[in-house]
Amino acid sequence: MTSEPVTPAQPGAAPDLVELAKIVARQRAELDRLRDQAATAAVVERAKGAVMALTGCPADAAGELLLQRAKAARHTLLEECWITLGTLVPAPGRASESPGVEAYDSGTAALEQSDAPDDVNAALARLGQALVRVMTPHDLARCLLEHLGPDMGADAVLIYASRPDGGLGLVGHAGIDDQLAAQWCQVPPLSGMAALDALRAGEPRWLEDFAADERQDLLIGDPPDRWRSRAWLPVAGTGPAEVCIGVLRGRAGVFTSRDRAHLRGVTRLCAGRLRAFDTPPERDADAATDAVQALFEALPVAAMLLTPLRAATGETEDFRVEAATAQVGDLLGRTGEEPAGRRLLELRPALTAEPLWQGCLQVLATGTAYEGEPFAHEEVVAGVAELSVYTARVAPLGDALVVSWIRHGSSDRQEQRLADLQRLGNLGWANWNLATQEASWSTQVFSLVGRDPAHGPVRLTEVPELALPEDTPALTRAIGELVHGGRPFDVPFRIRTSGGIRHLRLVAEAVADRHGTPVEVHGFVQDMTARRRAELALVESERAILNQHDVLQAERTLASRLQHALLPMSNRPVHLAGLRVEVAYLPAQSGVHVGGDWFSAIELPDGDALLVVGDVAGHGVDAVATMAQLRFTAKGMVITGSSLTGALARLNTLLLHSRDSHATATMVLARYEPRRRRLVWAQAGHPPPLLLRDGEARYLPRPHGMLLGATATPVYQEAECRLDPGDRLILYTDGLVEHPPDSIDRGLEQLAEAVAAPHGDGPASLGPLLARMVPDERRDDVCVVDVRVPGSQDG
Repeated sequence: MTSEPVTPAQPGAAPDLVELAKIVARQRAELDRLRDQAATAAVVERAKGAVMALTGCPADAAGELLLQRAKAARHTLLEECWITLGTLVPAPGRASESPGVEAYDSGTAALEQSDAPDDVNAALARLGQALVRVMTPHDLARCLLEHLGPDMGADAVLIYASRPDGGLGLVGHAGIDDQLAAQWCQVPPLSGMAALDALRAGEPRWLEDFAADERQDLLIGDPPDRWRSRAWLPVAGTGPAEVCIGVLRGRAGVFTSRDRAHLRGVTRLCAGRLRAFDTPPERDADAATDAVQALFEALPVAAMLLTPLRAATGETEDFRVEAATAQVGDLLGRTGEEPAGRRLLELRPALTAEPLWQGCLQVLATGTAYEGEPFAHEEVVAGVAELSVYTARVAPLGDALVVSWIRHGSSDRQEQRLADLQRLGNLGWANWNLATQEASWSTQVFSLVGRDPAHGPVRLTEVPELALPEDTPALTRAIGELVHGGRPFDVPFRIRTSGGIRHLRLVAEAVADRHGTPVEVHGFVQDMTARRRAELALVESERAILNQHDVLQAERTLASRLQHALLPMSNRPVHLAGLRVEVAYLPAQSGVHVGGDWFSAIELPDGDALLVVGDVAGHGVDAVATMAQLRFTAKGMVITGSSLTGALARLNTLLLHSRDSHATATMVLARYEPRRRRLVWAQAGHPPPLLLRDGEARYLPRPHGMLLGATATPVYQEAECRLDPGDRLILYTDGLVEHPPDSIDRGLEQLAEAVAAPHGDGPASLGPLLARMVPDERRDDVCVVDVRVPGSQDG
């Protein structure tokens, strides 16, 4: 429900009654909408339950079947639900004779065609929605008059139901006064009554010629010519029609084909609504009530008789206890109270969360008896509290239910425990008498071997015939050694059932007579299918892991070889354009993948130096292949005269149109002009170079540039700086500065501190830096290009 704030009135001012009225009206409309929504959902769930009872299908399949039939018949889902409730709900006690989905479809095929005009279909859809607000037959009559009045000029609607004596009783009316309703509330079983004739024939009666109709029929009305045309339509259900709806019009004339199609649709919808009005017949006298109660009081078990109490939506919201034995109050937690005449949930409010409540609803919907699981109940016997075991049972009795509780004795409990043990252990016992050749099996054994109990158990020597041919010899040999030598055995074997191959285990031992001759065999059969499947799955999983490890190891070896071939490493510094350049590449040590980090340090034809560091996202052969493509393409474009930003833009396009369109990479491109000692550089989502000058380390301000492969319209910019003698420039990949759980900012700070720290300045000058920055267990590749500008004293 929604609400709106009301602005408080100023002191002394009158409240804005108009605004308050609007808010109340909106809240009332929202409340009505929510009620309609709840009622509609209840109708749909009841229809799904009816289809489930008829077909045995689950709830989701029942809902889908209703939707399919509604679509085929050009109905709304709500219309199809009303039709289903009116024509397809099985009679009580016949749920076990459900015809199945095919019979459900074929048996109601006549309802799956709708040749009515579109406006009639739309009107029926509106009626289907309006029916959720109908609570009584009188409400239904008024609803139909409101629906049919504007459409075909209906002036009155009468609803008659058949009576046991063959006559009719008026159960709902609209458009007539109470005097006329009282006059025609009972219609005797006479000939010449159109409503009776329509019910008996199961076909509508159309009274469209008043003069002729008056001569042959007894017409309702005072005077009869008050209604010049009439239609009487039987409401069909699961059997012969027992309700007839009359539509009376003051104007003369025929009911057009459109009107007739409309009215037939109306009766199909009303069948479901009328069924919801069915209530258990009231007892004629208190004597009958007393007789039922007296009968129950004489019963030796705890039992009670329940009648359902339905909500406005038609759903069962509670039960009335019509009669009960004295023991029921104790089982319901109401010791000493009289349950008869009270509501069940009043006696035990928490019952809705217990299996017994669902069992009652199930029996009410399907007509099939219900038996619950045994439960323990503490009771006082001879002044001593003891724990007893009961089983609750629910059986249908017409429109009512009989609930009884059976108390188990000690032998019953032992038998139940044995049954539970076999069920939980998925095993069953078996005995064979070798002298008489008789055999006895528990019920669980028949279930395990897939044998009908009606065929009886098999002899011990015939047990191998149940197994697959491959397992028969071992089982035959074990049984022979047991019978002749008394040697016990524990043999696994397989059988073929309707559900597939089942793995069983037979354990048996012999009982010998006083001469040592085996005369009887005791054993058990256990289902090992789940365990065997788990073992096979584990073996398969281990095999898959080993195969995957071999594949990954081979991939690492291939990627590593490709990487070494593509990135030739020099074990000493190189001199390019007057610069001293030292490189280092350290592969990751965790995992079995090789990364896509790379570098380039070459001298261009014009004497400039090209310095590149890059990192392709991902690992393995694909990352190495992408790295090679970017590395060689970048060098080629710069050598042929492309600017740094132009090269990055083309590399971005290349990556977007590569085999892996989701690949990304970062990189730094730098060009050094020795004549002017000018460094021009651009970057694509990569950490900035670190410059060390006069003992102070600082990162170069990054020009704009997005990582490669992120967008089709990137913007790249260049930056430049002058390198002085003695300067040191570090280009690197993120593996050098990113060490979770520390942030990359912390890693950048540590790198600046490590570069600025005093250290030796020999050929192995990268050694102290790597030792300080790279952990023993590397999770990512590390690539470093160390560039030094010789000092004036070195020149």
